[in-house]
Amino acid sequence: MAKFEKIPKFLKGGPIVVIGKIVLTAAVLYGGFFLGFLSFIFMSAEGVHPVIAYGSMLLFPALALPLIWVKRRMRVLLGWSIFGAVFVLALGINLGVNAYNESITVDTSPNINVYEYLPFDENSKIVTLENEASLRFTEADVLPVLDGAAAVFPVYSAFVNTVYPAPQKLDSEGVFQYNNTPQGYQRLARKVTDIFFGAYPSEEQIAYAKENNTTFVFTPIGADAFVFFVHKDNPIDNLTTEQIRKIYSGEITNWKELGGKNERIAAFQRNEGSGSQSMLVRFMADTPLMDPPTELVNDLMSGIVERVSKYRSTTAAIGFSYRYYMEGIIKNPDIKLLSIDGVAPTLENIKSGAYPITGPLYAVTYEGETNPNVQILLDWILSPEGQEIIEKTGYAGVES
Repeated sequence: MAKFEKIPKFLKGGPIVVIGKIVLTAAVLYGGFFLGFLSFIFMSAEGVHPVIAYGSMLLFPALALPLIWVKRRMRVLLGWSIFGAVFVLALGINLGVNAYNESITVDTSPNINVYEYLPFDENSKIVTLENEASLRFTEADVLPVLDGAAAVFPVYSAFVNTVYPAPQKLDSEGVFQYNNTPQGYQRLARKVTDIFFGAYPSEEQIAYAKENNTTFVFTPIGADAFVFFVHKDNPIDNLTTEQIRKIYSGEITNWKELGGKNERIAAFQRNEGSGSQSMLVRFMADTPLMDPPTELVNDLMSGIVERVSKYRSTTAAIGFSYRYYMEGIIKNPDIKLLSIDGVAPTLENIKSGAYPITGPLYAVTYEGETNPNVQILLDWILSPEGQEIIEKTGYAGVES
């Protein structure tokens, strides 16, 4: 019997104390899991590194459990304090890095504040004609339903302001709508809208239209430069079209190959179906486009998913968009537009044809349109009055 008389220290105190410790342990495990899970969700939403986020789940149990069962609590507190200090330091560094990355991030996805460009608003940034327009629809007319891409919103909002009866509210079910390019082309393919203003669609968007027995009709109403941009501190100011194709095919991977710094090139792309991504695909022609750099985004509702990275304006990065969108809407002082084949993407060079990569601005309709006011509006857009709005906004007009 003597060999059973030695009781483990953590079981001393009688059965009531032991049971109490077991209950506390269960409570700590349950509460720790709940608090840790909430902490994990919050930190994941803030972009905290998964290792740190998982570590936050251990903070409470790592302190509470030893305090319940171990008598040398000062050692526990010391060890936990070291662990806590390392955790806080790592969290602070991670949040600081995230804040810096956010500060140098340029989101080239549709992020225009449409409320700054609304029609019939005295504070609107849209342009107006110097004289009264020759066309003015009335409430009795069947008004064409307009939609468009982000970069073209100021243009067709100005059209509405000029020729539509007041007031016209931005409404997903009204005649004045705003959707991004993928959704906009889907709605046009289903004939929910009458005119979509934007860049040429992707092959997938054209195929979707065919599935809906819709054939798009393209009316060029203006033009813009397709531009590539880098951080202002990148010493590169000019690239050739061939060099850009080699960058985006993955053949050129370091700026030193182009006379720049010894940095690996981060060639960012846009989401599939966006106007600028579709333009990049056409620009690449027969040159295969490499897979874009991606970020792992921890989304607890849908698991770990991949997304195309936003353009981060470090000196190693390169991105693309349209000239008006970058200079007229985003206006980020930390980036610069590159010359291509020695020609700068200025409005003058777009109009003269000197800049090598331009893209038409289209008013896209569909075959079989039954509303006669659609063609009336298109004719007016191509008139000197419509072209005045396009050019005053910042695009190059089309020659009549």
